[in-house]
Amino acid sequence: MSLPRRLCARSLPHLALLLLVFLSAPVTAQQKRALTFTDLMQIRQIEQPSISADGRWVAFTARPDRGDPEVIVRSADGRLRYAIALGARPLISADGAWVAARLEPTLEAQETAKGDTPRRGLAVLATSTGELDRFDDVQDYAFSEDGRWLAWHRFEVRAEKGSADSTSSAREERPPVSPGDGKRKAGTPLVIRSLADGTEVEVLGVRSWAFAPGAPRIAYAVASSDNARDGLYVRDLVSGSEAVVDSRPFGHYAELSWSEDGGSLAFVRAEENTDGEPGRGTLVAWNDSTAADLVDPDEAPGGWLIPTVNELRWSEDGQRLFFGWRPLRADEQEAAVAVQTVGDGGADTAAFDAFDTDAILQGRGVDVWHWLDPRVNPQQKILWPQEKDRTYRAVYHVAQGRAVELADVDLPDVEVPSNARVALATSDVPYRRQATWTGGRRDLYAVDLANGTRTHVAERLERGGRLSPGGRFVLFWQDGHYHLTDVASGATRNLTEGLGVSFADEDHDTPDDPGGYGDGGWIDGDAAVLLYDKFDIWVVPTDGARARMLTDGAGRRQRRQFRVVDTDPETESIGARERLLLTSYHDVRKNYGFYEARVDRGGVTRLLEEDRRFRFLAKAEEADTYLFTREDYDEFPDLWLARPDFSDARRLSDVNPGLADFAWGSSELVEWSSADGTPLHGVVIKPGNYDPSKRYPVLVYYYELFSQRLHEFNEPAVNHRPSFPLYASNGYVVFLPDVRFEVGRPGFSATKAIVPGVQHLIDMGLADPDAIALHGHSWSGYQTAFVVTQTDIFKTAIAGAPVGNMTSAYSGIRWGSGLARQFQYEQGQSRLSGSLWEARDEYIDNSPVFFADRIHTPLLILHGDRDDAVPWYQSIELYLALRRLDREVVFLQYRDEPHHPQKYANKLDWAIKMKEWLDHYLKGEPAADWIANGVPYQGR
Repeated sequence: MSLPRRLCARSLPHLALLLLVFLSAPVTAQQKRALTFTDLMQIRQIEQPSISADGRWVAFTARPDRGDPEVIVRSADGRLRYAIALGARPLISADGAWVAARLEPTLEAQETAKGDTPRRGLAVLATSTGELDRFDDVQDYAFSEDGRWLAWHRFEVRAEKGSADSTSSAREERPPVSPGDGKRKAGTPLVIRSLADGTEVEVLGVRSWAFAPGAPRIAYAVASSDNARDGLYVRDLVSGSEAVVDSRPFGHYAELSWSEDGGSLAFVRAEENTDGEPGRGTLVAWNDSTAADLVDPDEAPGGWLIPTVNELRWSEDGQRLFFGWRPLRADEQEAAVAVQTVGDGGADTAAFDAFDTDAILQGRGVDVWHWLDPRVNPQQKILWPQEKDRTYRAVYHVAQGRAVELADVDLPDVEVPSNARVALATSDVPYRRQATWTGGRRDLYAVDLANGTRTHVAERLERGGRLSPGGRFVLFWQDGHYHLTDVASGATRNLTEGLGVSFADEDHDTPDDPGGYGDGGWIDGDAAVLLYDKFDIWVVPTDGARARMLTDGAGRRQRRQFRVVDTDPETESIGARERLLLTSYHDVRKNYGFYEARVDRGGVTRLLEEDRRFRFLAKAEEADTYLFTREDYDEFPDLWLARPDFSDARRLSDVNPGLADFAWGSSELVEWSSADGTPLHGVVIKPGNYDPSKRYPVLVYYYELFSQRLHEFNEPAVNHRPSFPLYASNGYVVFLPDVRFEVGRPGFSATKAIVPGVQHLIDMGLADPDAIALHGHSWSGYQTAFVVTQTDIFKTAIAGAPVGNMTSAYSGIRWGSGLARQFQYEQGQSRLSGSLWEARDEYIDNSPVFFADRIHTPLLILHGDRDDAVPWYQSIELYLALRRLDREVVFLQYRDEPHHPQKYANKLDWAIKMKEWLDHYLKGEPAADWIANGVPYQGR
């Protein structure tokens, strides 16, 4: 459907699929109906919410699980509402006068396209009038910092099919005059619009561009179709004048980076070779009218280069420019040798020799796995796209006119600091080989920006550290405590020892050492740091003075977890007398709220707390307005606005007005004890139109801890997980139990937690004891496969992507990351006490396949045959064991799917089959044909 170029957003038809039932009149409880998968597809979610700087406008994307999105723009007072059909990723200008949004192709256009993929466009909305401009073929877009200009970058013009010279009509598409074989690709048009008067300037051949902060300027790099205008330019947006920063044929300009005040522009310049690829780069900076080479190729360390794939960052004061350089790769060295050989007249002109072994071996395909490799071969392959372009950070000091090397291959990771003296650096290099079974460690260093000198801070850390904003201290976690190192003196002291409470994770139950709860930020002047225990917030001075509780112990006394909300991400520290917004979570009641505290006082003040879940999203930059969400199991997380005291909290969005028409059900908390007496919590979701005199079929779904989801709105999507409201509205009870684990006995831990929980539901008169199903995916898929070896309480079970045999899974590969799986057994989630040969009995005792003869529960298995986390042969082992035993089992192998099905057809197929399976075994409905007879292979 085509739209006129200018129209009023308030009058736009909603092009997304409309759920008409959402617009119907309210119905009584007796009339509430069950959710279907078609209903689920049309429920919309909120994405990319943002608030204008003045707090007067909010914009967000409303996107259904399947269908077309729209951008909604609301005035904060609720009086105005605009809709941009097909819109997504909205940006609000700094003055709130404009909203720009990406225009997506319709779902129909995407799924019926033959040949060229439909392209994105751009919509620009005037908030004062609702007028909308629409533009086709737009790659990306941005407002200037002050919101007075908008720029968008177009896609290249497509060739007209059947034309003898289909590019001749578009200047940017003419074949480039290249130094070699013409592989160089020209840039595409950049349009710059003055939002005040609507005037536009189009610049052809642009590859990259960037608005200047703090100044009315825009920089753009041009690769023209005839190479005549190749260069980097800066345009004054007020006068329209264009300054030439650098211009040369086949010039390549990358990583355009403006200083904070918009006065200086840094970039990497190179010359493209015969293949259109950039060569060695030069670090360049332009200041108003002059461009100067800061670091040329010869100034890089020996055998290194400044690449065009880089990261340039200015310090806030513009006195330091951080950049990267790297060693030449082996392929680059070989290419340089080949060029030299050709230049010396050494081109290969030898006659064909059928027995030339060197020539024959050029076609070999072999990977060498060496036991001393720092990383296993699959991990090397996965990391190669980023490692081949990895740069090592250096800093250029503007006043001194010199570069200092900060990182190298032995100390690869150096953070860009906000202070002028020192940077924090980490190295995993000594531990890369051990990471296969330990999960990884890091050494911590402080690096002097003036000369690159490194000071060792700590070693073998499981987690990194935090540098104070002023660069005086490094905070890190080790051996169950927080430690603070004074960078100047090198002295380190334990911050949390002797405070009478543990700062380590009190719920930790994996073999590795417990981590801390984190920190809430630094106080101005590096005077103190805020540290979390499980419940409370502590103010810990850096000068050694006594620590105190900011929350005055209210957290632990009341079982509330308090955490600091960062309402201003632009600031790096907290004022010594600042008021702080805190979130709260009640560890028993599972509800959420907002509180307030003062840095210079003890105690907290409740602002808002209900039996719901709240999530802080943003504060308006220039107004005291908060944007947040409120949700419950049966309340969609719409957007809300409030002042800092939350006294006037008001809902702003209502993207799914008809949810109340469905028999959504209700959630409540239940408590029981595991088989060994451990207190446990869980969530019971009762069916819509619940009748307390009836017993219901029960779907048990779990992972580790799920009781915190009591007030969480379930994701409205068709995917590998069961939709809780869909099942609740169709007459099921859904049970989400917590599981507490014991190292060495993960499978038995699940059984001890879940089975007593299920028995509790039976004792409550809620569960039909002959209609209970267990369902889990991945880690809980494994648990499901194991639990049914221990009990026959379940009528059926569903295991998604399960591990069936820990002895074979231990040395498998997580193909998504390339990591070996050994670390997750010895240190992580799989929770065994050692390696396969150190804890052999545990691997066998916790493996379902070794006890498959004890499984009498009908089992449905799901696995994608390109699973990048759990090897899919694990499901094959489990299936074949049960098949050999003649037990009821069906294995659904989803072709070309990873750990979770991604193709919508497969997601829907799995969701339907899941329900058909449960309806058959728990409700006695006739078995679908695939359950009763299977599906023979028919050649596709």
